[in-house]
Amino acid sequence: MQKPPQSVDFALKETSPNIGAGSVTGDKLSCTYDLVEQMQYLYVRVVKAKDLPSKDITGSCDPYVEVKLGNYKGVTKHFEKKSNPEWNQVFAFSKDRIQASVLEVFVKDKDVVLDDLIGRMMFDLSEVPKRVPPDSPLAPQWYRLEDRKADKIKAGELMLAVWMGTQADEAFPDAWHSDAASVGPDGVNKIRSKVYISPKLWYVRVNVIEAQDLVPSDKSRFPEVFVRGTLGNQVLRTRTSQIKTVNPMWNEDLIFVVAEPFEEPLILTAEDRLGPNKDEVLGKCMIPLQLVQRRLDHKPVNTRWFNLEKHVVVDGEQKKETKFASRIHLRICLDGGYHVLDESTHYGSDLRPTAKQLWKSSIGILELGVLSAVGLIPMKKKDDRGTTDAYCVAKYGQKWIRTRTIVDSFTPRWNEQYTWEVFDPCTVITIGVFDNGHIHGGGGGKDSRIGKVRIRLSTLETDRVYTHSYPLLAIQPSGVRKTGEVQLAVRFTCSSLVNMLHMYSHPLLPKMHYVHPLSVMQLDSLRHQAMQIVSMRLSRSEPPLRKEVVEYMLDVDSHMRSMRRSKANFFRIMGVLSGLIAVGKWFDQICNWKNSITTILIHILFIILILYPELILPTIFLYLFLIGLWNYRRRPRHPPHMDTRLSHADAAHPDELDEEFDSFPTSRPSDIVRMRYDRLRSIAGRVQTVVGDLATQGERFQSLISWRDPRATTLFVTFCLIAAIVLYVTPFQVLALLIGLYVLRHPRFRHKLPSVPLNFFRRLPARSDSML
Repeated sequence: MQKPPQSVDFALKETSPNIGAGSVTGDKLSCTYDLVEQMQYLYVRVVKAKDLPSKDITGSCDPYVEVKLGNYKGVTKHFEKKSNPEWNQVFAFSKDRIQASVLEVFVKDKDVVLDDLIGRMMFDLSEVPKRVPPDSPLAPQWYRLEDRKADKIKAGELMLAVWMGTQADEAFPDAWHSDAASVGPDGVNKIRSKVYISPKLWYVRVNVIEAQDLVPSDKSRFPEVFVRGTLGNQVLRTRTSQIKTVNPMWNEDLIFVVAEPFEEPLILTAEDRLGPNKDEVLGKCMIPLQLVQRRLDHKPVNTRWFNLEKHVVVDGEQKKETKFASRIHLRICLDGGYHVLDESTHYGSDLRPTAKQLWKSSIGILELGVLSAVGLIPMKKKDDRGTTDAYCVAKYGQKWIRTRTIVDSFTPRWNEQYTWEVFDPCTVITIGVFDNGHIHGGGGGKDSRIGKVRIRLSTLETDRVYTHSYPLLAIQPSGVRKTGEVQLAVRFTCSSLVNMLHMYSHPLLPKMHYVHPLSVMQLDSLRHQAMQIVSMRLSRSEPPLRKEVVEYMLDVDSHMRSMRRSKANFFRIMGVLSGLIAVGKWFDQICNWKNSITTILIHILFIILILYPELILPTIFLYLFLIGLWNYRRRPRHPPHMDTRLSHADAAHPDELDEEFDSFPTSRPSDIVRMRYDRLRSIAGRVQTVVGDLATQGERFQSLISWRDPRATTLFVTFCLIAAIVLYVTPFQVLALLIGLYVLRHPRFRHKLPSVPLNFFRRLPARSDSML
């Protein structure tokens, strides 16, 4: 069971990037954009043109602009038959890749065979002005176009602006970048950096109380009525009413997840169960969620009666029946007091309730600098060679960020910085690295996952900049694999230390989760629905944040069973219990006088505490204080990261990994499934035995005074009476001293056999003998 030592490759590494944070001589940029390395860009904003002359025989002009710097060339879209076009496009050329001293701007006329030159302009790079935010953007100017001989042409002007800036510039996210020169104008939108906001999620609680005056088609039988609720792709139903009449009652809650803006209404149908897979719709009502009351606390909302409309089929078409008076009694509300969980509570990034009125003030700011990545592995094939088009996604709270895609690079440099408001320190930011599979004209592929990192804010010291290289790890059927390293700079700034410390006294989730708790089954189902809604909404953005990306960031498959995770969790439990076991072994050595001097000192300490019992609690807390001070020297210096040994990823058996990556339901041959089922049964048998043993001990405690064993209960009750009398007349200090000295007695006064109380306890009955 011994695991090999963790490979150095999987370890966290501290880095020293050239960033503005902490530097004494920082320029204006380092005040606000100081967690990333400064990158210089030549920006060209092409705004519009006017009075462009025609070059075609037809007398029309199909203009576009070509911006050229050395070997790099950016092209705007072209307009059909327009002499006054507007482009408003920005081109960014990385200063590191500039190989020319002159910027050339061409205005051309799109043609079938050869594009005609309308005019051009030249800019000397040494004369281009510099701009540093927060300066206002540089105003574009009109420039007269020249011909090839550098003479001004008769008509035609182009409005543009040229300046040197950094990645802090407002134009940076929307620019066409020279390091993505192979991506055409249509693909630029798929590689830009963007900020996304998760949709605002609500729980819709529908309390179905009763229905009246239902009209079943078969009057000769008692109707078995239930209510089916449909909201989007969520379908829930009540139990069949116990009262089999046309006025059934349920008083049952149906809970759905919905996102703003509300697009689909809630549809409730009362249905009669006629037989297996055969139901008759007795009535239907459609409720727009815009009209539903919003609840902020646990007070019940008012009930309402809704008409159930019946639809009859006439000549193959559904028509609404007007003479129908069936009604349904509901209590319906949008529950704003809950936090709609779309990620696991173990590493949640946002714990605020839905309703903004219930939010507390923020306690600080989280800043993340996405610097670069090194050693990325090839994720796809291009021109018979491996390539990777990497981008980063970070999620914290409702805000998702996506960096620009660096095309065809195993060592991408992003150097982008983002900021979040922090409302709770016990939250986690998740950063994932992905390969863009939708550029170069490919839209059918998926964005492949490279790896991800989680950082818990409460493990960070405030106002300290953490610069580390995090290993990107991927579990594959062949085992754990390092797919590269991502370099991040993180800083958590606390606005009020008192407010942050006060947060530690608050419950983790909003009040409604404790006043009206949801069941574990409900939470699992609702979380799954919330993840589906978030991934669907974000995938409809432009550019889309793909469904597979959102699901990986939210750990959509974390509930799937895995032999590797089961073993890892077992060893986590053993690691927690190992401290108690160590204390027990130490105390056993004291009792058995393994070290006489230590045992005598314990005797002296014990006698002092008995004589002065008021020192017991102060001594315990002083001891814990000293242990805490002693452990301060060994405190963790780095933020946590993905641990292969903790996850049992480096020592996992190939068959266990194959089982983990198997589809659901399984696609493996029957003999392999049988072997895995037998293995699962054997492990489940051990777990069952341990759980049964724990239950047995608890039932023995219950049977002390339950008279299941009359003689044992008589002995215990008699002992309790005698103990009460003895404790009443004997000072507690004397009794505690005698018991302590008895426990610490010398081995020569000990017996090999178990003690009398232990023998008595083991003889007590449990319910295990009633098990079949």
